Amino acid sequence: MDRHGIEFTFSAKVWYSEWYFVALPKELAKEIRAMKKCEEEGWGRLKVMAKTGGSEWETAIWFDTKSETYLLPLKAAIRKKEKIECDSHVKISIWV
Repeated sequence: MDRHGIEFTFSAKVWYSEWYFVALPKELAKEIRAMKKCEEEGWGRLKVMAKTGGSEWETAIWFDTKSETYLLPLKAAIRKKEKIECDSHVKISIWV
């Protein structure tokens, strides 16, 4: 996967629940889901390329029906490199 596709940029607070996540803003999630729902895999999984700071990685976002938005997991290597901790606010770009 590469940076081809539609770019979306947002800021979000990092939170922890067995993994570190950020939740996409609900309006952004609605927009993405309207365009890409047919491309979702099991459990609402959608492949993306993500970037924060100087780090880029291939990953996926998952649609969480309870919170009505996509969740983006933050890998340990990315958190360490970018000095991201729980409750940090981060700027994220994703390519869908």
